[in-house]
Amino acid sequence: MFLYIIGLVAFWFVFRWYRELARVPNKGEKYVYITGCDSGFGNLLARHLDKLGFCVIAACYTEKGEDELKKVSSERLNTVHLDVISTDSVNKATAFIKTLVGEKGLWAVVNNAGVSVPSGPCDWMTVDDYKSMLDVNLIGVIGVTLSVLPLIKKARGRVVNVASVFGRISAFGGPYCVSKYGVEAFNDSLRMNMSAFGVKVLCLEPGFFKTSVTDLNLLRKNVKTLWDNLSEEIKDQYGHDYPERANVTLEKNVATLLDGDLMKVVSCMEHAISALHPRTRYSPGWDAKFLWLPMSYLPTWIADKMLLKDMAKPTGSIL
Repeated sequence: MFLYIIGLVAFWFVFRWYRELARVPNKGEKYVYITGCDSGFGNLLARHLDKLGFCVIAACYTEKGEDELKKVSSERLNTVHLDVISTDSVNKATAFIKTLVGEKGLWAVVNNAGVSVPSGPCDWMTVDDYKSMLDVNLIGVIGVTLSVLPLIKKARGRVVNVASVFGRISAFGGPYCVSKYGVEAFNDSLRMNMSAFGVKVLCLEPGFFKTSVTDLNLLRKNVKTLWDNLSEEIKDQYGHDYPERANVTLEKNVATLLDGDLMKVVSCMEHAISALHPRTRYSPGWDAKFLWLPMSYLPTWIADKMLLKDMAKPTGSIL
């Protein structure tokens, strides 16, 4: 019986691998809109899809990002300025895309733009801290998607949302996990709504990768900025050496988990865009597959103990 089960599992993986090899035809006629192309995943994806023959519309936050991307790309690639928290900026980008794609519609939008700070214990945060991140990581995703959804429905194309494995499990405090849980919920509801129109909605849940949003200097500065704005009462509760202990935890946990191979994520993005039969969800990164996702299925009290074990503790902690 056990051998039959192993055989069925092996057959399923071989079948899935073979089925996922097929790619969509006429790539040169398909437009792909990517946000957050100044650096990181978005920049690599724009260049990768351009080499594969797609018509890329790369949205950058800075003029420098646009200029540098144009230098290393073909004439097929178009850039556009985009600030995802600005309705005016989103609308201008959408107007440009409508003119560009015409009656063909838009094959795919990749919601890649995002930020990782401020992050820290929830009682260090203000409502404005939550709003600032939700505006980018969640409302920005929704706004960009809705702005081009009629064009995607016309092409029966794809919506690719970059969430995070921390949209499945909250491994730390602050608004980041909240925003990614929101992306997961938006992705799932949109997927069901759009299935009737032939639109596929896919989600990426990467683990820790070495990008600008996981830069240790940025994360250390984030801890210092938040700490400096705290009341003396909260500082006393955590202990005045807490920032140093938190930074040691960052070095120990985050630095050791960072994966420098960004193409693991970009390959999943490309598959979601170009595969005839894409997956509903992708979990690039060894930590996502073998650490965080399995942990998310554990009973809460077990997962909490595992997570709290490696966290810096407040001086007055009862744990």
